[in-house]
Amino acid sequence: MKIKYNTTFLWVTILLIIIEILIAVFLKTGFIRHTFGDYLVVILLYCFFKSFIDINSLVLGISVLILAFIIELLQLINILEILGLQHNHLIKLILGSTFHFSDLIAYTLGIISILIVERKLQQHG
Repeated sequence: MKIKYNTTFLWVTILLIIIEILIAVFLKTGFIRHTFGDYLVVILLYCFFKSFIDINSLVLGISVLILAFIIELLQLINILEILGLQHNHLIKLILGSTFHFSDLIAYTLGIISILIVERKLQQHG
């Protein structure tokens, strides 16, 4: 693992941030907000880290997935309430506030998707 700037991953990160913001602002319920947003967020995190770090794709994918699972499991124990942050809208938006098993599935599918894309790009690159 070494520090290495990657413009392509940075642009994908920026695009995904914009999409996530649009989802958060304009969609309050439904599949796109609650499931597709979770699917995209792990791809966003993966691309963010790949923007600055040259790291094995599988290692990074598993690391991002573990991070997402930890955050989701912290929701299960109401971590925001424990920390007194339950009224902070931005923190609730970023970390979430309720545990859903379906989120774990969305995170897993997001990481599987980005790893498949990475593998295909490496085969053709």
